[in-house]
Amino acid sequence: MNAALTLLSQVDEALSSGSFSRRAEMIRHVTDLFIVGAARCSDADVALFDTVFTRLAAEIEQGARALLAARLAPIPNAPPITIRALAFDDAIEVAGPVLTQSERLDEATLIENASTKGQEHLLAISRRRSLSEVVTDVLVVRGDRHVVLSAVENPGAKFSEAGFARVVERAAGDERLAESVGSRPEIPLHLLLALLDKASDAVRAKLEKLHSQAKGEVRRAVTDATERIRHDVVDRFRGQAAALALAESLQREGQLGDDRLRGFAQAGQLAEVIATLAVMSGLPPSAVDRAMLEERPDTIIVIAKALALSWATVKALLVLHARNDAAPGQAIEQSLASFDRLNAATAQEIVRFWRLRGPAPATVRRTS
Repeated sequence: MNAALTLLSQVDEALSSGSFSRRAEMIRHVTDLFIVGAARCSDADVALFDTVFTRLAAEIEQGARALLAARLAPIPNAPPITIRALAFDDAIEVAGPVLTQSERLDEATLIENASTKGQEHLLAISRRRSLSEVVTDVLVVRGDRHVVLSAVENPGAKFSEAGFARVVERAAGDERLAESVGSRPEIPLHLLLALLDKASDAVRAKLEKLHSQAKGEVRRAVTDATERIRHDVVDRFRGQAAALALAESLQREGQLGDDRLRGFAQAGQLAEVIATLAVMSGLPPSAVDRAMLEERPDTIIVIAKALALSWATVKALLVLHARNDAAPGQAIEQSLASFDRLNAATAQEIVRFWRLRGPAPATVRRTS
């Protein structure tokens, strides 16, 4: 009891001194005392140190808090209130060591932290020696790619079926994430097959070797995916052929023009839009198709200007082109401004050049 009172008295003196260096010196001293005797500390002793650390940590600079966190994080019986406060510190230099190492953080605390703090805190949690399913459920929903990849590549992490499903969904187009989640031996078979359905050939081959027990199912999944792709290509070709036949028929009847094109675009009839632009401009449908798939609509703007399309029709084309963009509004307005600035004679000369040079126009880039 006398030792406790002496320690508290020294803390009060350090706090009242107003000196950051005196407080930092005191917290180093108290930390040394705790670390040396941690294995022999009773619950009452730990509670006393918790009180001391809590009072000092609130009054010291970030660097001193980071040092305190790094020294307390590996200790199994570290003061719990102090550990929690360090884990929720906004500075990742302070929170990181505790979130990654401390056994004092229970599941509920980890979930709360992962649900409220930023990506750096989530990344630190993802590196823990072990992670339960309920914690990884939060990480794969809130975490960015680095967090999800770190969790998936952590052998001590466990995932629920819902967690695996979320990661498989996020792995589309991400070869490293697809290979990492597919390499986990406990991934449910139906989710492995769903992953393989969208994986690249290289990733698919690696995963087939890893999951030899599911080789038959994997090969069937690959065959089914290949067959679906073939059918999709055939259906797309037939759709484009039918749309081209319709556009040519409308042109012969004198019914193909600005209004008809705008109607196709507003209805989301991509094949008909491509065919109509091809017939009206004299460009190959494959060239217009590629233009509609480009990230930026610059080629479409040139074609539209050369055809003297109305502002309303150009806007409908741009909306259709931006159908997969998350926030297309500003980009469409910028493209309309480019359309207004573009000289019609220049656009017609460009399209004429494209017709002469071959099947695919070069990608146009805006300079302003």
